[in-house]
Amino acid sequence: MSETSTAPLPDPASVPAEVAAQAAALRAQLQDHAHRYYVLDDPQITDAAYDQLFQALQALEAAHPALRTADSPTQRVGGAVLDGFAPVRHAVPMLSIRTETDTEASGAEAFDARVRRELALAETDPPVAYAAELKFDGLAINLRFEAGVLVQAATRGDGETGEDVTQNIRTIGTIPLRLHGAAPPVLEVRGEVYMKRADFERMNERQREAGAKTFV
Repeated sequence: MSETSTAPLPDPASVPAEVAAQAAALRAQLQDHAHRYYVLDDPQITDAAYDQLFQALQALEAAHPALRTADSPTQRVGGAVLDGFAPVRHAVPMLSIRTETDTEASGAEAFDARVRRELALAETDPPVAYAAELKFDGLAINLRFEAGVLVQAATRGDGETGEDVTQNIRTIGTIPLRLHGAAPPVLEVRGEVYMKRADFERMNERQREAGAKTFV
């Protein structure tokens, strides 16, 4: 019976210090430019200049695989988007927002009465102040950062257990692979992943041009 051997993982210590420093500098530059482009809408360099930095980092990581980190900008692309997902148990349940279907004044009154009841407010207490905003209806996602690095993304699922979609989420440019500034040891951020209508229409146009199925 033959014995299967496992190849050792690349040792970061085997990479020359000046090469490791160059890779770290490139990662920092690319992360800063991506933040300016996707979040601040204030790009500082051209797409061609960004591509040159990106390719330089790719070349270093190809020559020294130990330099390839989870928060590297190169990890956004190149990997297949997964169809099958592993289960993820949420550290804190992901509860959904209660939907109010009564859009008349009676619905607002019932909502206010429920809030006052749950806050144990008496009729003589002052009114509750509300702030209202439009809600994006997308896919609820929990992002887990450890030491500032994105390590896991999971769907809500049934609220207790979701699905691991980390590799898929890495393809979204507006989601940072590393947080800017100081970060706590563990941080979980929850929000909605959605597609703008204009992007949806462009995607369907590409589907039609390719003779593929369109989405509704």
